[in-house]
Amino acid sequence: MKTIEIRNGEKKIYDICLDHSYAHLREKLQELGVSGRKVCIVTDSQVAPLYLKEIANLCCGLVSKVTHFVFDAGEASKNLAVIEEIYEKLIIEKFDRKDYIIALGGGVTGDMAGYAAATYLRGIDFIQLPTTLLSQVDSSIGGKTGVDFQQYKNMVGAFHQPALVYMNLNTLKTLDDRQLCAGMAEVIKHGLIKNNAYYQWIKAHTHLILERDYDTLEHMIYESCLVKGGVVERDPKEQGERALLNFGHTIGHSVEKLKDFKWLHGECVALGMVAAAAISMHRGLISDETCKDIREVLTTFHLPVQVEGLKPEDILSATKSDKKMDGGRVKFILLQSPGNAFIDRGVSDDEILEGIGACL
Repeated sequence: MKTIEIRNGEKKIYDICLDHSYAHLREKLQELGVSGRKVCIVTDSQVAPLYLKEIANLCCGLVSKVTHFVFDAGEASKNLAVIEEIYEKLIIEKFDRKDYIIALGGGVTGDMAGYAAATYLRGIDFIQLPTTLLSQVDSSIGGKTGVDFQQYKNMVGAFHQPALVYMNLNTLKTLDDRQLCAGMAEVIKHGLIKNNAYYQWIKAHTHLILERDYDTLEHMIYESCLVKGGVVERDPKEQGERALLNFGHTIGHSVEKLKDFKWLHGECVALGMVAAAAISMHRGLISDETCKDIREVLTTFHLPVQVEGLKPEDILSATKSDKKMDGGRVKFILLQSPGNAFIDRGVSDDEILEGIGACL
């Protein structure tokens, strides 16, 4: 088992554990002090048949009570109405401030369970057990929790750090190819914003990644966790550097919304990265060759670099309602070079439209 510590100065906040199974999970739960407490496992209808029984059995005999809440899988469930159902479950089961929620699943599950934990009784502890590539390299780390409000993605939320992130990397075997490749968008993003050597490594190991070679995936996920973990350590509440993690997300979220969430998050982020790279190229920051290289890498992982059926003006308009607006302006992440991203608050509407044009 590999472990990364997420710290706040000298104080450890939580561990990120990468393992081949859930063999050491019970031991980590004991270290947290879960013994004798109640636990509610929040998961979705796709993950529950695969892992719910195993996790519940691991908790039995250690905690005083194990219960679970299963919701319909998919982004459509990521709303306040389902959060209210989780609250009701916790109230009926008499959960108090020393009890725990376990998020078992992908990004939707982690965001929802984390938000319920952040707001129930003004905050209880929760544990992330991410089962998708996207959640393992991105959404389970950093304490961002939340739900969608009407058509606005992640508009309601809270920063609430997990007590533990524990990844069984063999859960990736149950992912379909589309879900795996969607997670690769966030992996590629990490290389582009912070670590060019890692980006080059990804390109050199495409075949092994797509074959799901365990050692290759373990190394990749570990490196991505180092990138994201380091950023959120230095900027836990997105006052500065953490905004770099939004590379590709402003336009990506707009496409996600306009496509009624029928496209996966990573697929939309891939389009957003194409657009952001094009803006960077038109600024003279990166070359046309680098721009083409980014498109080719995304294509290699079966990620979309073009979208049909959307109007540029509608995508631009949707960016204006993104939660990442700053003083009435879009806070855009651009590339100075692969591995070197920066925040720009001066990207004009014409530039955004030009970037959008690169993926239409």
